[in-house]
Amino acid sequence: MSRTIKYNLPCDYTKLTSQQRREVRLQYIEKQEGKCFWCHGKLNENPPEVITKLPINWALFPKNFLQHPIHLQHCHKTNMTEGAVHAYCNAVMYQYENR
Repeated sequence: MSRTIKYNLPCDYTKLTSQQRREVRLQYIEKQEGKCFWCHGKLNENPPEVITKLPINWALFPKNFLQHPIHLQHCHKTNMTEGAVHAYCNAVMYQYENR
């Protein structure tokens, strides 16, 4: 029997293991009712065209950035988690909003 760990959100992203990041991401997905923190679109669908039409400088991101379609967004100033986002939304947030 596996037990589900519930984290007190937000969490310090830099203090989480990769397994804990996964668990926190899943907790945010549940909390957000399956919607992206950034665009509010369904996480099991592509982000809306208003997001995907923005060009991304992929050189800013690791090669495997799009390997996982849902990311755990965190504030780069405070390191605190903010929510689950589409990978593309994560790129837009970073490149265009410095988040």
